[in-house]
Amino acid sequence: MKPLEQALKDYLRIRRSLGFRLREPGGLLRNFVAFLQAEGASHITRELALRWATQPAKDQPATWAGRLGMVRRFAIWHSAIDPRTEIPPVGLLPHRYRRKPPHIYSDEEIERLLRRTQQLPSPKGLRARTYTTLFGLLVVTGMRVNEALGLDRTDVDLKLGILHIRRTKFGKSRYVPVHPSTVRALKNYAEARDRFFPARLVPAFFISEQGRWVTEWIARYTFAKISQRIGLRAGAKGHGRGPRLQDMRHRFAARTLIRWYRSGLDAERELPKLSTYLGHVHVNDTYWYLEAVPELLQLATDRLIQREVRL
Repeated sequence: MKPLEQALKDYLRIRRSLGFRLREPGGLLRNFVAFLQAEGASHITRELALRWATQPAKDQPATWAGRLGMVRRFAIWHSAIDPRTEIPPVGLLPHRYRRKPPHIYSDEEIERLLRRTQQLPSPKGLRARTYTTLFGLLVVTGMRVNEALGLDRTDVDLKLGILHIRRTKFGKSRYVPVHPSTVRALKNYAEARDRFFPARLVPAFFISEQGRWVTEWIARYTFAKISQRIGLRAGAKGHGRGPRLQDMRHRFAARTLIRWYRSGLDAERELPKLSTYLGHVHVNDTYWYLEAVPELLQLATDRLIQREVRL
């Protein structure tokens, strides 16, 4: 194994031991090291790092900056081993990722989506059930898609109505209570799944027609194709453009906050509860909804005005 390849392997192993998953960064950094080797470089240089980060040209500047940031962190670590390493300076690509405004699905859009999901081609009859239950769970809990797909059967307590989320974005486990109607839907799916596959091939709660894990990639692709067919996403090729699977999470958060405001609750005081339920590391991630959703911003403004009037 060449020195840069070994260095990257060690870097990823150390960071993963600290709790970082690094799925996408790991693949991109391996691509970067391959790029350096193709260029005949024996060490990291600023010029090569910048040239790699800004490819392909059609990508957004914020994507370039994110790629360069990954290289910079690796270069900082590697400079302790190889003093020839050139660390890309902060601000070399000043663009920052800006979160896209969330799409808050209407009840009618959710109904159309789930109805169409129930019609998915399913040779064994399990595929449609799997995705209908999966998408429905995301709607009513606001879970991340990888959290739902990471559920093992032992993580789903159908007696107490509690989900144990272990495979989280930031490695923080949590328990998610669910409504009795959700428990019934999960129980119906589990019974159907076990009829199709009485012998467990994998411990996963949600499984494919082959009895295997459902990957996040295929779940997102399936959602995109269904959304295209019902007119939610534009474009016939690939994933198209439009509302995303993670917008179900945004819908859950926004509607919860709107419900609190309309019922007279102090939403700002209740916010940490929602933050914990969603698995946010910082409550600021939950505050984002107050400025990202116009109706929430208006409700928050009205509440502030009412407080000032009382004072």
